[in-house]
Amino acid sequence: MALADVTPRGEVSIKNLSKSYSINGRPLNVLSGVNNRVSPGECLAIVGASGSGKTTLLRVLAGLEDADSGEVSVDSQPIRGVGNDRAVIFQEPRLLPWLSVLDNVAFPLENRGVKKAEARQLAARYVKLVDLADFAEALPSQLSGGMAQRVGIARALAVQPEILLLDEPFGALDAMTKISMQEELARIWSEEAVTMILVTHDLEEAVFLADRVLILSKDKARTHEIEIDLPRPRNRSDSRFVKLRQELLSEFGFH
Repeated sequence: MALADVTPRGEVSIKNLSKSYSINGRPLNVLSGVNNRVSPGECLAIVGASGSGKTTLLRVLAGLEDADSGEVSVDSQPIRGVGNDRAVIFQEPRLLPWLSVLDNVAFPLENRGVKKAEARQLAARYVKLVDLADFAEALPSQLSGGMAQRVGIARALAVQPEILLLDEPFGALDAMTKISMQEELARIWSEEAVTMILVTHDLEEAVFLADRVLILSKDKARTHEIEIDLPRPRNRSDSRFVKLRQELLSEFGFH
């Protein structure tokens, strides 16, 4: 986002969104009448059972898929395919194995016409932001899973999107690395002031990172929201944190 912007940007609006797929010639309803608004700089987590449409919703927001009906927009402009205002982080970082960390982060910038020297300079800023400056010239094969995902985050942020879309970004990591990466992402989000929409199966992760949690029902009959009104940085052992995590668990029948 440009520093000169007067009006905060990165507002996401979802209005009566529906999406279905055809399976063996029969329609499969995935999303039905979803409505939501994400304010600029807010973090929304999306949770739900497998098959509830979480990733489909994220892909529609990314412009990777079209909705059947309804509207999704960014800053009041309807989404028409992928755009520079959005960046996606997937569960696997999908780094180019022959490029260094720095060049992986610079690659999308060069693809957009930024001169190589300028792209590398900007990439270096984001490599430092994710605390990988000492590994700038390392190849992906020399990185741990958590480090590789940090490169993916740096690469997404380097294009300076208004909205960061994350699809189970830490799902493939071990428990300790996942906690570390959640804390890192919380720090980066606060520094960059970017709108963030996170799909996750990890309910504790949702409480730790989000301002609000959107719960998608597998039967498509309803959506439900829980506000995470906790101070930051968040303490996982705080009684209010534990209570909100339990409230989320209760939504899925766990007591």
